[in-house]
Amino acid sequence: MSNPNLKRVLIGVGGGIAAYKICEVVSTLFKSGIEVRTILTNSAQHFITPLTFSTLSRHPAYTDENFWQPTNRPLHIELGEWADTILIAPLTANTLAKLAYGMADNLLLNTVLASTCPILLAPAMNTDMWEQETVRQNWQNILTFSRFHGMETASGLLACDRVGAGRMAEPQEIITYVQSLLETKGKQDFTGKRVLISAGGTREYLDPVRFIGNPATGKMGLSLAQAALHRGADVTLVCGAVSWDIPLGVRGVKVETSEEMRSQMLQYCSNADVIIMSAAVADVKPREYSLEKLAKKSLPEALPLERVGDIIAELANCKQQHQKLIGFAAQTGDIVTPAKEKLQRKNLDAIVANPIDQIGSGFGSDTNKAIYIDREGKEVEIPICSKLEMAHRILDLVN
Repeated sequence: MSNPNLKRVLIGVGGGIAAYKICEVVSTLFKSGIEVRTILTNSAQHFITPLTFSTLSRHPAYTDENFWQPTNRPLHIELGEWADTILIAPLTANTLAKLAYGMADNLLLNTVLASTCPILLAPAMNTDMWEQETVRQNWQNILTFSRFHGMETASGLLACDRVGAGRMAEPQEIITYVQSLLETKGKQDFTGKRVLISAGGTREYLDPVRFIGNPATGKMGLSLAQAALHRGADVTLVCGAVSWDIPLGVRGVKVETSEEMRSQMLQYCSNADVIIMSAAVADVKPREYSLEKLAKKSLPEALPLERVGDIIAELANCKQQHQKLIGFAAQTGDIVTPAKEKLQRKNLDAIVANPIDQIGSGFGSDTNKAIYIDREGKEVEIPICSKLEMAHRILDLVN
């Protein structure tokens, strides 16, 4: 049916206006080298056509008409065996209820029952529908089964002009979750664990418009938060100056300065099982701060600086026996020697040393490479890969 070496995603499209968002999901997954097949329910075809998805996936889109056509093998069996991951989006109240009770009256539902792979559900419906007791009960029931993974709905302006919960997760969040399931095969090995992560750079202000900063975008910390969430963790993300939104399902705290990050990390650390300090925190800050913007002529020729507090060292000092504390060391040249020294000096459980002077790694890139070093001196090389893949490799080693 296809190349068995490629990752394969089957997408079931439900009947809702949010179906148009799945076009971006199909297109992006295909462009990333993932094979994509689609099934449209009869209701979905009132909102979007099979031709649209067949064009984006470079493969015919299936409907219930295909279900009843004679083939060498039953279509639902073949599709169920083919898929590495199944995404159902938008998930309607009707399809949710049928999934919860194991019903199979169309091609999509029969394929679900004929498969064994992880299934990601992205619901979308009117707020009152989403908040009905029966719908909430079906949602809670389906998530008790290990195969099913659910995305939270967002709040906002819905197509019915209602403002409230029930808005489907955005395409990029869905894509990232699908990629995680392809990496982990759906394992939930962080269920019951609380993970605290710092991300992004800090800003140390001279006046209201000038600051000392760095080029960190927080992409690595974001990927760690998403990976931990997708593996079942309760995630708190303390992030500095970043341009992205906090992922659905993650407890997010936005800060700017190193002192603000220190305060929030110390506040949340006592309840965490795993603490990962991936933020690029400033080492120094201006000694004096002006409440008003300084005129150019008033700027000092030499800027007096003072050191900022060492957050990860403070975290290490108050670390409990059951906790794991992981640091990052962004380096140029020799990345291992200074990382090992930092690991021992700051009493960390492990450190991730990554080069920032090589193509495809470091600040702002979508990919990364690193060497993971633990307290016993074990070194594991993580070759260049997406930051989400690296996040999962790190969590594999932490766990």
